[in-house]
Amino acid sequence: MKEKYGGRLALQIFTTDAPEAEPYRFRSSTNVLFEKELVPVDVATDVNKMAAFLAARM
Repeated sequence: MKEKYGGRLALQIFTTDAPEAEPYRFRSSTNVLFEKELVPVDVATDVNKMAAFLAARM
């Protein structure tokens, strides 16, 4: 995704106990947010679904 979107997409990785995660009610260890929107796990873990998700929002 980084190659496709370059500077338009910033990636930040935090643990669920990080201060940045406090406002969210994460129910699992795999969570992806895009513009503060929770991305479903099946989308976040599938390259084709994630590409379609990003293409619709960018």
